[in-house]
Amino acid sequence: MDDLRDWCVLDARLGAWFAAPSLSVGAALVRRIADLVEGGSLPDVDLRADGLRIRVGASGRTRDDDVELAGAISSAARDAGLAADPGALQSVRLTVDAADRRSVVSFWQSVFGYEPVDADTLGDPLRRDPTISFGEGRPGAEPKPVRDRFHVDVVRPPDAVQAARAAVGGEPFGVYQLTLVDADGNEVDLVPGDRLAEGPETADWRVVFGAVTFYPVASPARAGELASAVAELADEAGLPLLVDLRPGGVTIDSGKDRWEEDFGGQRFVDLAARIQTAARELGLSADPSGARFVQFCIDAVDVAAVRAFWTSVLGYRHDPRAFLTDIHDPRWLDPVIMFQPMDPSDAARRAHRNRAHLDLVVPPDRVDARTAAAVAAGGRVVADGAPDRRTVLDPEGNELTIVTR
Repeated sequence: MDDLRDWCVLDARLGAWFAAPSLSVGAALVRRIADLVEGGSLPDVDLRADGLRIRVGASGRTRDDDVELAGAISSAARDAGLAADPGALQSVRLTVDAADRRSVVSFWQSVFGYEPVDADTLGDPLRRDPTISFGEGRPGAEPKPVRDRFHVDVVRPPDAVQAARAAVGGEPFGVYQLTLVDADGNEVDLVPGDRLAEGPETADWRVVFGAVTFYPVASPARAGELASAVAELADEAGLPLLVDLRPGGVTIDSGKDRWEEDFGGQRFVDLAARIQTAARELGLSADPSGARFVQFCIDAVDVAAVRAFWTSVLGYRHDPRAFLTDIHDPRWLDPVIMFQPMDPSDAARRAHRNRAHLDLVVPPDRVDARTAAAVAAGGRVVADGAPDRRTVLDPEGNELTIVTR
């Protein structure tokens, strides 16, 4: 089928990106997809101000019905004047080397609130945040190794943070008393979120670096109605929300910090209140208890050089605020990465191989270009033996594995 040229298999699922000029135009395609799956389940749809990503089928298998639905979606997109861009597809995920595998997996499952995907992988039940895979730890690793130059920030509602801390044990430490460490020394800052604002008008919303709410929705048609209502309100306000539709419901997200004064401020609070009203008029009740934000943090001596590497190879953009080092996916589909300065005299940490690293999953025809971008930005290829896997180091030795499967 010619329509299947719009799609590629990424993370063991059929995926496509269709560019759109606004949230409302993308939401119209969402409603068409809801019609196509009437009586069934929506595929995963991530609606953005400049397009939408659609992922069809269950991970690990593609059925004839999935292929048929993908073709029908492409036809509907073409009828709406929307063009596919397979080159826009990628995903960023985390891999942790684990010597004490059982304990490490249990720790990260509690901290993230994830579910097992398979024996080696944990995943977000809503498939929004990056998966975590666990590799074999290096033999003979020291019991108290040097601190990694890589750590993770996870933000969840206060009740979820309290429950996770109780499950993993140990007292938080660090500058802000937020850091937890697993049995192998991997660090995570587990941060409690907050309400968006006082008063009942935005009671459905939680701030987890981004302002987020989730509405359980039973039918594709009702999910499409909510997406359309949210899109219309967001377009009117001029605020580019993230609207992620899943078979079980719809997540609405500002994106990191984009509810704050630098971006939305009171305009966002007003928009959140209008969205809450629209959802309740559709008979929906929010459940923001699973709200979560994940970002990755890299310590570097030459922050500018390391940041330039990751911006280039991932196709990310700089945060517009000059006082931050954040970089982000232009479509807000993959996690934010931030950079922190480290002491140049700390030779042990600089020479130490991190126990955690990132994987970048791209279509097969994009591997060479991403590898070239990594090298041009000061990276170095250190493993190129398998056709579907290349390992590159950034200018200070942090690993990235570029994979196609």
